[in-house]
Amino acid sequence: MPIYFYSTLDEYACFSNFSPHGFELDGVYWPTVEHYFQAQKFAGTAYVDQIRQAKSPKQAKTLGRRRDWPLRADWEKVKLDIMKQSVRRKFETHPDIRAVLMSTGDEDLVENAPNDYFWGAGRFGTGQNRLGKILVQVREELRSDGLE
Repeated sequence: MPIYFYSTLDEYACFSNFSPHGFELDGVYWPTVEHYFQAQKFAGTAYVDQIRQAKSPKQAKTLGRRRDWPLRADWEKVKLDIMKQSVRRKFETHPDIRAVLMSTGDEDLVENAPNDYFWGAGRFGTGQNRLGKILVQVREELRSDGLE
């Protein structure tokens, strides 16, 4: 039976990219996956630090959606790998939430985001659920690496 997540307040809140589980990646500390992911849209520019220092993941997302800043040319090619890398690092860094992820066994994980048909399942469950699929991949990799 699939496990649905979306809210930052429910049992699986730690699966959200907005969850307050920071990590180090690329030699600096990131407050959330959302901060890292949004900043990578502008890799190699001063906008990266501006997004990293955003006061909240919501603010980081807003900054990352700016289109008056130059989006990196290869973004569509690299965004899935960037998401996976940051999600994995979050769960490697925090044993408590890694235990939550592992407790889901072999169940499908579904981001129940009503307005997101790429990262989430969308309003009618017809979305691609890319974040849920990445979480399942990360769970399998961590299990293979003996990080249960």
